[in-house]
Amino acid sequence: MTALYQTFEEHLRRTTLGFKRYLYPTISWSSRMFGIVGPRGVGKTTLVLQHIKENHSASDTLYVSMDDLYFANHTLYETAEKFHKNGGKYLFIDEIHKYPEWSRTLKNLYDAYPTLKVVFTGSSVLDILKGNADLSRRALLLHLQGLSFREYLQLFHNITVPELALEDILAHKANDLKQKLGFPLKYFKEYLQKGYYPFGNDADYMVHLRQVIAQTMESDIPAYANMNVATGRKLLKLLAIIAEKAPFKPNFSGLSTLIGASKNSIADYFYYIERAGMIAQLREKTENFLVIGKVEKVYLDNTNIAFCLSSNAPDVGNIREIFFFNQMKVKNEVCRSEKGDFNINNLTFEVGGKSKTQKQLEGLKNAFVVKDDIEYGHQNVLPLWAFGLSY
Repeated sequence: MTALYQTFEEHLRRTTLGFKRYLYPTISWSSRMFGIVGPRGVGKTTLVLQHIKENHSASDTLYVSMDDLYFANHTLYETAEKFHKNGGKYLFIDEIHKYPEWSRTLKNLYDAYPTLKVVFTGSSVLDILKGNADLSRRALLLHLQGLSFREYLQLFHNITVPELALEDILAHKANDLKQKLGFPLKYFKEYLQKGYYPFGNDADYMVHLRQVIAQTMESDIPAYANMNVATGRKLLKLLAIIAEKAPFKPNFSGLSTLIGASKNSIADYFYYIERAGMIAQLREKTENFLVIGKVEKVYLDNTNIAFCLSSNAPDVGNIREIFFFNQMKVKNEVCRSEKGDFNINNLTFEVGGKSKTQKQLEGLKNAFVVKDDIEYGHQNVLPLWAFGLSY
């Protein structure tokens, strides 16, 4: 296991502590077992390594990644067993979705070693309820999304502003940040194009993002869902079609013809692509929490993907709606609105540009116009960028 410890130490040496994701302070690290899942590239590995660097030492802690060549000849269970017998207490497992029989192995570790604390990271496609062993009573899953506009300001521009809950945004508390933000729109335009992923400073950002998209569609989803290579290519083709049409109401019959797959398979493909963080589906509001509302619109998940997959400049109205939906769904249930674009907690939101009028919201109570290209809000008019301060 010497090689694993050497790799672990090298990862820790390269890990910086200056910026931490929104999820970091909310995690109960003392739990016996839990997982952090999210789309590829959003910073799950860094988050875990930051915690280790601040709170643990190699004397009782081990970090391993399931793509390490070590596991070509060793099982995860035997590695954990040896680690525990040598005094190990904290095992951190990165990219667990790449390990065959991951759910059964985690269950066996939980049952066999009650004093061993296990934290694992994985693709957001991963679902402990659908694994081949019952982990739902043993391990919670925490979901990490890409950078909010607030986090982007801190990471790339060293501007620190507080999180604003929805009610704070509605009360125009973003207006109180004028001194810190100055002219937020100049940063906002940058964020929309290359601010959602922590590698936004890469010179070849769009090349890197295309690689993330391709690996997610052709590798992560097929590996989890037991799909073959040909199906992975169909997923990538489906995403390209969605990028051209979004936002739209899905027609599974038409899409099945376009990519050469059965109609029933398309619904599954949409489910996996959404879980992988590539698209977001806007559903009808339902009163029964056990019933999932019917999909009314399909969007790309975030604005960076929209810019990456568009052959020309993406539609500005589409970009605005993607941003609002993407930022709000992290902490709120966002549904289709009967008269506006979105409904959150029985509040109606109509998203548009600077010249957007109140006409569509006439006669509605608790309705708001969310405008792009304005710096600060008033009455029921709210700046679009302010919704990026919600996490």
